[in-house]
Amino acid sequence: MAGSQYGKIFHISTFGESHGKALGVVVDGCPAGLSLSEEDIQEMLERRRPGKNLKMTQRKEGDKVEILSGIFEGKTTGTPIAMVVRNEDQRSKDYGEIAHAFRPGHGDYGFFAKYGFRDYRGGGRSSGRETIARVAAGAIAKKMLLELGVSVRAKVIELAGISLTEDRQKAELLAEQKILSLREQGDSAGGVVECLVEGLPAGIGEPVFDKLDASLAKAVMSIGAVKSVEIGDGIEVSKSLGSENNDAFFLKEEKDYESEEKERDAAGKDSCPHSLLEGTTSFEGKLKKGSNHSGGILGGMSDGSTIRIRAGFKPTPSISKPQQTVNEAGEEITIAIKGRHDPTVVERANVVVEAMTALTVLDAMLENLSARLDYVKRAYRR
Repeated sequence: MAGSQYGKIFHISTFGESHGKALGVVVDGCPAGLSLSEEDIQEMLERRRPGKNLKMTQRKEGDKVEILSGIFEGKTTGTPIAMVVRNEDQRSKDYGEIAHAFRPGHGDYGFFAKYGFRDYRGGGRSSGRETIARVAAGAIAKKMLLELGVSVRAKVIELAGISLTEDRQKAELLAEQKILSLREQGDSAGGVVECLVEGLPAGIGEPVFDKLDASLAKAVMSIGAVKSVEIGDGIEVSKSLGSENNDAFFLKEEKDYESEEKERDAAGKDSCPHSLLEGTTSFEGKLKKGSNHSGGILGGMSDGSTIRIRAGFKPTPSISKPQQTVNEAGEEITIAIKGRHDPTVVERANVVVEAMTALTVLDAMLENLSARLDYVKRAYRR
């Protein structure tokens, strides 16, 4: 099927279904020399693995990744990196009663209208399990970004309508109680994930059609349950005045440089992670903003401040409450979906947002290397 590839330079192609033999991804365009192991990938996969608590589907999957190619003596070779995760706990019989019914809130009807038939076992390619491949590829992108001094981290900031931004411990307890109550009632809930990108230099992103915010919006919106994406203040900017929304620029003071250098030294990072990009104008790396309503992106390019993205997830559509629908024979029927489903996808989806963000940012950074002649000269001069 079309639509299973992403990225220009750091390019991925994913495959597999929820109830097939395996899911996987081929990553092409990863430079040679990056230290990489299955453990690096597994660490991120653990964050989306099902069955870890009662707020998640009780499908028991180890989600153990196998790297099939592209690695030699612990480092990438520059050739395609193929990875696979095998399915171990499918129960296709759970879907037998709804094999010919279009489930409300799912992609069933769209797949049927497009292809003339569909894989009803857990949704096939539209299943949340498809995101395994994204996370595996995103783990490589994140590791390479760290080599460049860029960090990407996502967390849940709202769950079941409860904000987790203040008194998080108490709010998480309330949200957990609500989710478990909804599970008992056969219902589900949505939430919001926030992702921050820090350390990205200014000027990353291509103006007009390939703006960084446009690319990020597409990447995050491509995650199955996402229904909204916001950058910076998002929809709230429509209520602001220009004088309120504009982020003022200032020159960094000497103490800012010293503080940043100490932070980098403490983290064990190169004091000049963007040496290929910095020092080509008198202002690069020397500006700061008084606020960040823009979410770190102006004119479709990074502005050197923290990039802030929020993704709004809908409630899990697979619920056991009776629902009205239509079957393939054109009959109106009532169904109650069986099987093991997440009462909310948000807690497992935050790492997927992180992965798609990392893939997009890394691809944009690699593309940016050809933006200026002095960048190319620096890369090739001897």
